Amino acid sequence: MPHLTLEYSSNLDGQTDIQGLCDVALAAMVRSGLFELGAIRVRAIRCEAYAIADRLPENAFLDMSLRIGTGRSPEERQAAGSLIFAAVSEYLSPLLAEPHFALSFEIREIDPVSSWKQNAMHARLRATTR
Repeated sequence: MPHLTLEYSSNLDGQTDIQGLCDVALAAMVRSGLFELGAIRVRAIRCEAYAIADRLPENAFLDMSLRIGTGRSPEERQAAGSLIFAAVSEYLSPLLAEPHFALSFEIREIDPVSSWKQNAMHARLRATTR
């Protein structure tokens, strides 16, 4: 159940390839070795309305929130988070070099008592990786 949501200010359109960013994030999640391929989801949500800091029109943000199931140690979460953040930071390095961009990332564990899911992709992907 690793679901990574990227919320970003609409003024990033034309400044970076958001689909490419999703691909980079997914690849980093796979490289972490912590998540099963069939469970990984990366989605980007464009925010049309926002107010950032001193409200300069060039101010932009990208906030990442990774929701994961329980059962991973703090060290595993830290290692995976560092890997994902580094990959995204490298991809966004041109934006990070400017004084108008903010990047944030948080990992949240999902309470299994309050989570329901079905995934038909697991069987197909598990069969191809054996």
